[in-house]
Amino acid sequence: MRPAPRELRRTANLPAFVFHEGPFDVTEAELRKRLEQLRIEHRDLDAAIAALGALDAPDQLQIARLKKRKLHLRDRMAAIEDELIPDIIA
Repeated sequence: MRPAPRELRRTANLPAFVFHEGPFDVTEAELRKRLEQLRIEHRDLDAAIAALGALDAPDQLQIARLKKRKLHLRDRMAAIEDELIPDIIA
């Protein structure tokens, strides 16, 4: 049985729906599109966390999971932004 391609292998310690986004040739437009998708998901998580927090008996475990996912998204966004901004040695 052949192993899955690198970009399809699950990354350790992440939910099953998150796949490794390994190094392969990606255009700037694709990076910008992915960054926008991550920003939208990040905003959606904000709304979900606020809605859960407004409940009479909020599910703290679910809120913690959403916050952890939100942190992961922020890290991915930062990594993509680093790829988009050229290194300038001053």
